[in-house]
Amino acid sequence: MEKNAKIYVAGHVGLVGGALWRGLEKKVYANLVGRSLAELDLRDRHAVDAFFKAEKPEYLFLAAARVGGIVANNTYRADFIYDNLAIELNLIDAAHKHGVKKLLFLGSSCIYPKLASQPMTEPALLTGELEYTNEPYAIAKIAGIKLCESYNIQHGTNFIAVMPTNLYGPGDNFDLQTSHVMPAMIRKFHEAKLKGDKSVTLWGTGTPKREFLYVDDLADACVFLMEKVNFADLSKGMTEVRNTHINIGTGVDLTIRELAELVKKTVGFKGDILWDTTKPDGTPRKLLDVSKLQSLGWKPKTMLEEGVRKAYDWYRSKNA
Repeated sequence: MEKNAKIYVAGHVGLVGGALWRGLEKKVYANLVGRSLAELDLRDRHAVDAFFKAEKPEYLFLAAARVGGIVANNTYRADFIYDNLAIELNLIDAAHKHGVKKLLFLGSSCIYPKLASQPMTEPALLTGELEYTNEPYAIAKIAGIKLCESYNIQHGTNFIAVMPTNLYGPGDNFDLQTSHVMPAMIRKFHEAKLKGDKSVTLWGTGTPKREFLYVDDLADACVFLMEKVNFADLSKGMTEVRNTHINIGTGVDLTIRELAELVKKTVGFKGDILWDTTKPDGTPRKLLDVSKLQSLGWKPKTMLEEGVRKAYDWYRSKNA
């Protein structure tokens, strides 16, 4: 990417979009464009088309999405599939129509089958049933991958897709009804500490294993890929072009129980952890195979202990 190129970060006020914005500014990309939901509803095809026609972005990071944890995914199933499909359809088609040089689409590791072999490689896509609680969201994200591949094959575009693991960090959502596991734990332990509670109750058994990536590391990987890797590189030598997306993660996981102990220690909560086993666990394990990304020359920089501390410090700064 040229340093003065106009770069549109779709979803720039969210967890991922905000990290992308910070990462691009750090690398001295100065011509950045962003729009909040109030300014531009990405579900509105005509509004999106008018925006591209007026702004003419040269590069696009597609980080805009409707996201949430198990409760939100399972409760608002229609909203999650409709909103995400609409956003993807409108932005990817507009990028093609208005000559965007390169697009990076952000998916999610939930695209892989619930019982996929671990660690999950890119070819595991569409080889088994999805986890039911977030199936609508996963299907929308799979559609985004296939939109990118299909536009590339038919129209010669340069659209790449990445699949990040579980993310956390500055700008995260700490609403207990819609948040993911990491921010929910941080808030629960922090509030319990302030109130002097003797225990904190968490969902499930604590046995599922998860991988976590600090969101600024994700942003660094995305900028790296936009600078260094094209769709032609990913599809080279394929007789059938598929599974060209790239996993982004650490390649290391831990149990939810181990994560809880780490967050508890970081926050400084002295009470007990109780587990409500009547609540769902979700997928037993979600570890990404990141050998493809590492072969391209990128590795994460932030260790989990450091990342949790940074995330907690950010949360405290916003809830003093």
